[in-house]
This record gives sequence, C-alpha cells and structure tokens, in this order.
Amino acid sequence: MTDMINMSKKKPIIWTISGSDCSGGAGIAADIKTGHALGVEVCHLITANTVQNSTTLRSVNAVPVELLQQQVDILSEDKKPTVIKIGLVANAEQVQWLATTLTKLKQENSLLITVFDPVGQASVGGNFNTLSLAELTPLLTQIDVITPNVIEAKTLADTTGNSAVLAQKIGQDFAINAVVVKGGHSDINSVCIDLCYYQLNTIKQDNQDKTLQSISYQLSSPCLASHYSHGGGCTFASALAAFLAQGYLLRDAFTLSKAFINQGLAATVPLNAINGHQYYGAFEQLSWPKQAQYFPQVSDELTQKNQNLPSFNSLALQGEKLGLYPVIDSLYWLKRLLPLGLKIIQLRVKNLAKDELEQMIIDAVALAKDYETRLFINDYWQLAIKHSAYGVHIGQEDLADADLAQIQQAGLRLGISTHGCYEFLLAQQLQPSYLAVGAIFPTKTKDMTGQIQGISNLKQLLALRQQGASSTDLDNDQQSNSDLIPVVAIGGINLERAPQVLATGVDSIAVVTAITEAKQPEEAVAQFIAQTL
Repeated sequence: MTDMINMSKKKPIIWTISGSDCSGGAGIAADIKTGHALGVEVCHLITANTVQNSTTLRSVNAVPVELLQQQVDILSEDKKPTVIKIGLVANAEQVQWLATTLTKLKQENSLLITVFDPVGQASVGGNFNTLSLAELTPLLTQIDVITPNVIEAKTLADTTGNSAVLAQKIGQDFAINAVVVKGGHSDINSVCIDLCYYQLNTIKQDNQDKTLQSISYQLSSPCLASHYSHGGGCTFASALAAFLAQGYLLRDAFTLSKAFINQGLAATVPLNAINGHQYYGAFEQLSWPKQAQYFPQVSDELTQKNQNLPSFNSLALQGEKLGLYPVIDSLYWLKRLLPLGLKIIQLRVKNLAKDELEQMIIDAVALAKDYETRLFINDYWQLAIKHSAYGVHIGQEDLADADLAQIQQAGLRLGISTHGCYEFLLAQQLQPSYLAVGAIFPTKTKDMTGQIQGISNLKQLLALRQQGASSTDLDNDQQSNSDLIPVVAIGGINLERAPQVLATGVDSIAVVTAITEAKQPEEAVAQFIAQTL
C-alpha cells in the first residue's frame, strides 16, 4: 500500500472508457471529477454521447471503434494506464473491440487492472444498450473487478439470490477475480450492505476455470437519503480504480471507496429540503475520505459472531503511552529486557515442539510477574489462558480460529494485528485492548509486500480510532471511557525512523531487530525509551 496522495511522485494514470452524460452527473464527468479528487491522472475515451437530463434519456450515440482505437494508440505512447475503468459500452462492435484491446494491453502489462461498471439501464429510465449477456461475455472475461448493483448482478448471474450467491456465480462464470455487489438498491432496515467476493486463485481444469480459494468482504453503512446521487455508481467504480492505481489492496480500496461515497452523499442530504424530493442532482465528488464518521462497518462472519462480546480489559495506562514495545523470541531476551523498565513486551515464538513451547510460556509468565511489564503471548491463546498470561496478541490470519469469548472471560487483554483500513475497522469493532498497525516500513522479519502502510496511512488509521473500552481489570485499575484504543506501530522501525512514527501520535512503537541485532541492545532500548517520553 502506498501513502495517501504523495505529490513528490508521478501520479498514477487511469483510463476511463465510458459514455458522456451531457447533464454532467454520470459517465466521463463523474470519472474525471473522482480521479482528480483522489489524486490520479485521468485519460478518457468516450464510447457514446448521450442525450439526457435529470429526468429523461433521449438517445445514445455510439462513437466509432476506429476513433477509439486511434485514441488507444496515441495514449499508449506516453500515457500508459495502471488501471482501466470501463463504463457504458454502446454496442456489440465496441464489446469485441474492447475485448481485443484489453487482451493486447494485458499482454504488454501483466499488472494492468481492469474495472467494469456494467452500465445497462439509465437511472432516469431507458436502456443504454441492447446487449445480451452472450454478446457481453467477451468483455466480461477480460475484467478483473466488476461493480454491479443488485439489479445488474441478477442480470449478469442470470439468476436470483442474495448478494453473496450472485457475486460468486458472476465471478466463477466469467473468471472475474473480484465482484463487488453494491447494496444501495436493496437496503434492509435503512442499512446499505455492500459485498466484495474475491477469488484468490483459479486453475484450469477440464477446460474450465476452477476457484481454489475465495474470500468475501462485507461492509455496511446507514442509508443516506440524498437526491444528489446521479453518477454514484460511476463514482464508486472510478474511486475503486483510483485507489487500486495507488497500490491499495482490494479490501482497502473497497473500504475507502465506500467511505468516499458516504462522504459525498452526506454532504448533499441537507439540500433535499431546499430543492425538494423530485430533483435529481449530480453526485458530489469531494476529497480523500479521512473522517471516521464516513467509514463503513465491517459486517463479516467474525464481527457478527462477536457483536455481543463485551469489550476487552484495557491496558490501564492512566493517561500514559505504552512507549517501546519489544517483540522477542526467547527467554534469553526476555530476561535481558525485563529489568529495563518497559511497560509492554511480546513473546513471539515459532516452530517449537508442543511441550517445549508450553514450558517456555510457563517460564515467561513466571519471569514477568516480578516486573510491571505487561507480557503478551503471540498466537497461543489457549496456553496464555492456561498459564495466566497478562495478554495475548493475535494476527488477522488467526482471528477466525481464536475463541475471543473465552479469552475475554479469562480476563486476558487482547492485541490484534491490522494491515490497512479494512482490517483496522474489523479489529476495532472487536473492542480489543490495543491495535497494532503494520508494516509501517519494509521489515526483515516478514514479507509484507502490498501491505506497507507508510506514515500517511498510519495517520489516516489513527483518525479512524474510536473510544476504547472501560476497564474491568482484575486489579481494579480503571480507564476513562473517553480514552481511545491504543495503537502500536510495527514494521521496519529503527532509531532513525522512530521520531517520524511517534510524531503521528501513535501510542507505541514495536521493534524486533532494532534491538536484537543492535551492538548494545540495552543502550538501544534506552534511546528508544527516551524518544517515546
């Protein structure tokens, strides 16, 4: 993941291939406004000039593919795209041309991402094209991400069902990596639920694509009743393209796009009373979403399962920050660091036999009891409970298999790793004792390709923090309900980088090799502690 808009670097380029809406609400106009708001350069190829206003679609006038091809040829010389966003496709000839063109462009750039907003019916009534599903198929098989609403998804899937069923069928039928079904047309109890079905990998078997592994991301937000929503679908797909072009993982691009939409709708809700309920205005493309109020909730199986779970015990910081958070892998380092006045430390051990592992945890807990340092055990929550550790730290990949209720009932504190805004929101909803964000920089201990947060993204995540849990700790320490959940930054942090990380307002910095590989570890700890004061 890249930083938010970094003006010291060349802007990513996206191409938008779509129709022109002369009323200014949708199509190319929405794509350009969205791209500029989110810091990408936008090149546009107009597939059709439409004649429409806020109430009527009069005609769709297709642009010849010969002209579109000339534009592709000239843009390919010096404006090569990172992502191509596709909207209105006017006829079967354009479908065939697009399918051929995308095949060629992907051969030239295997990292090219294609995003398709399957515009079929105008929101003011009438159809943009008469393409059948069979005629559209050559294009669909070249798409990486598709963003239908529920109505469009039913047409593409050629069946009925909930969003999960529709998304899976579309993804598998056309070998599309990611299917985002937007929920604005099927709100339940005034809640809009958007689902992203992501096929992690596929293989060819008997001349058919077979999905080996998939995952679903689900977001929910209150429905916002704004009549300035013309072009909202185009905006969502363009925002997704812009975030993907800047290096965000799909789940985070999905989350940020939803926040961008919520922000735009919220800005125009007050205009309903002024202009009446009949006026259909253009969607407001504002700026990069930063305020927590616009971000959705994660509503996946894990959060639903634990939605009634009480908050985890706090760290009882009493207004202080955690400071330095060493992560070590042996009793040797634990014995060496415990006398240094640390507030927190984590024992992270890998690849030990069961008996040896359990004995190490027993010994570690016993050692820590003579100090005020909070000892967290990484991953092994059953053993942490069994031997009364202070807390347990769990990575995202292990959350689904952990019994969070059992950990909570045992009185242990819980720390959770996060990598980007989707995981941050998910973990925060579980009300842990602290959240870890990483990797801030590339690190020696783990391959974090695609998940490097950087300083700007760390700042953004800190702005999304919510109120922390009140404490019911066994030692009767109390923490104010107004306190925010502590956040620990981890990954590639050394003495030189620590000041800029701490300047974000983070509560703690976690380090591994900056201590264990230091020539004088005790001196390194002292220098880190001095910086965190």
